[in-house]
Amino acid sequence: MKILVLNSGSSSQKTFLYEFGASLPETPQTPMWTGKVEWQGTKAALEVRNSAGIIHTEEVPVEPRARGTERLLDLLTNGEAKVLSNKSEIATVGHRIVNGGRDYTQPTVVGNEVKAAIQRMAVFAPLHNRVELEGIALVEKLFGDIPQVAVFDTAFHSHLPDAAAVYPGPYEWLEQGIRRLGFHGINHEYCAKRAAQMLEKDLRALRLVTCHLGNGCSLAAIQQGKSVDTTMGFTPLEGLMMGTRSGSVDPGILTYLMREQKLDGQQLDDLLNKKSGLLGISGISGDMREIVTAMKRGHARAKLAFDIFVHRLQSGIGAMAAALGGMDALVFTAGIGENSAEVREAACAKLAFLGVQLNPETNAACAPDQDISAAKSQVKTLVIRAQEDWAIACECWRLLRATLPTEHGSNVGQQD
Repeated sequence: MKILVLNSGSSSQKTFLYEFGASLPETPQTPMWTGKVEWQGTKAALEVRNSAGIIHTEEVPVEPRARGTERLLDLLTNGEAKVLSNKSEIATVGHRIVNGGRDYTQPTVVGNEVKAAIQRMAVFAPLHNRVELEGIALVEKLFGDIPQVAVFDTAFHSHLPDAAAVYPGPYEWLEQGIRRLGFHGINHEYCAKRAAQMLEKDLRALRLVTCHLGNGCSLAAIQQGKSVDTTMGFTPLEGLMMGTRSGSVDPGILTYLMREQKLDGQQLDDLLNKKSGLLGISGISGDMREIVTAMKRGHARAKLAFDIFVHRLQSGIGAMAAALGGMDALVFTAGIGENSAEVREAACAKLAFLGVQLNPETNAACAPDQDISAAKSQVKTLVIRAQEDWAIACECWRLLRATLPTEHGSNVGQQD
């Protein structure tokens, strides 16, 4: 069974093709084909590679965005890196959907009701849900009546305790559905399971703090395999400082800007989502790699951006540990979490009171999946590769196997 996964982000489109047998492997498998388009200002760079090591790169039009994604999917069956003779070889297409709200807490076959729900929730995840809908529409155009599966980032956090999920505003907010939803749940859940594998422990016996640190950043407190607290909230804007997003700020700042500078909702949305975070403070980039390089060269605002990021990360880890009553393992994942030894070192420097101690040499040279703890550390610190796409493909496999005896699942798309 061949399963294609589309992971549509705010500035990138990542695509993976996996091939499954009769049973699920215990650990992630190498995809038979990967592709990505990255949009950087006025440029859009496309890259695909197959399992034979053949790589193809080119530039694609920046606008409309769907044209670059269409070209990406065309290279599945055309060009030197192609791996299929026909798109009909694909059994289903899985999509990461950032915001499913309270209605969708399980992987779900895409139909009109699901698409309408994703559209409704787009107002709360403007950088993601709309481009994910574009991906669904493009698959319908290129693949015809192939089953598509939506896997929701919010699902893992759907059972947060009320004390963690309910905002301390008027109770009417809760009645209107305004509550903490949480995000990055696909990867938080995967990392929790992978941590238990690495530690050879029962997941239900572990207290874990998982740190998903990329262009978007969030933490999760996981107990008995369930999310009991998280830093992102009603939207992906709450919580930690991020690449271009502010994270949590005093809401009084926003009313001040509305009152004194006459900013409207769209201007505030743009300011907080696209012009804040690492980029807003440093003035040079929302990419942590560039921030660290500039900081080492003496760039004062880059150092300030790094210091704020670390300070808020430390505070968040402490809060998650408090929600758990302590922790057994701390997990770093995603682009910054996996690749920035500087961030990991700085973040853990003040966590000795929680039992966290790093091995400096292992931290500096680590590659996922690895334990970077000092030998005497009471808490294990792990670096785990983000595997959202593999997790999505596995959910698609489970759903198809449960729904149909046939390999290609031709009737699955009739749901909804």
